[in-house]
Amino acid sequence: MNRKGCPDEYPISLIINGYEIAVFQLTKFDLEDWTYGYLFSEGFIQEANDIESILINEEMGSIHVSLCNHFDEEQVFSKKKHYTAGCGRGVTFFSMTDVKNFAKVASSKTYPLSYLLKKRSEFAQNSRFYLETGGMHGACIVEEDGSITIREDIGRHNAVDKIIGHALRSRLQPERLLLLTTGRVSYEMLSKAAKFGFPVIGSRTAATKQAVQLAKYLNIEVIGYLRGKMATVYTNEERVENDLNVELAVEMH
Repeated sequence: MNRKGCPDEYPISLIINGYEIAVFQLTKFDLEDWTYGYLFSEGFIQEANDIESILINEEMGSIHVSLCNHFDEEQVFSKKKHYTAGCGRGVTFFSMTDVKNFAKVASSKTYPLSYLLKKRSEFAQNSRFYLETGGMHGACIVEEDGSITIREDIGRHNAVDKIIGHALRSRLQPERLLLLTTGRVSYEMLSKAAKFGFPVIGSRTAATKQAVQLAKYLNIEVIGYLRGKMATVYTNEERVENDLNVELAVEMH
């Protein structure tokens, strides 16, 4: 019998300028990337330099962040919280109406379907913690030179925050990057991709109707079921080249 280890998750409190935002279920690696990514995705920061310091205490289960600018706690706590779907439940302060006000993505970058499938395969083969446990989600960015960077977590949205945090800290430009994820593309996942400005997001599984509607509004290409020699293109931004001459199963919602 092939036995795998169990994936880890821990409650970790995020504290900004002395105010606790929420307690999150996280896997204890790449927590600094997660902090940058989550704070950016939720609008607490606009760039990496907005953070003065981060103190991570894994033993106490806390992340203390000092921002360079004033933190208006009343404005934050007056906003309605939205709890994300799926494993490793998280919190977002953005509603679907808020996301529609994000800047629309402008990019002429296209990808052959064969390239997308190849990179998704590389992503799967190099997802260390999924291979060790069989129970982790991952997010991956592909740069123009084909290099990939992967972040993993018990929660799919946490993994996306981690990879956004990496990209932010590395000063990567989103318009030439490809985002891949193992998880379902729901509206909060789409909102994270849109906030950073990824023009293309691909997943091994499905996208929700709400995510597709937002993607069309924000000019983001969403591709699901990237497996074998197949894919479902949910949007029509023409950023996928069908070089394999297979049915792309374009979904119209």
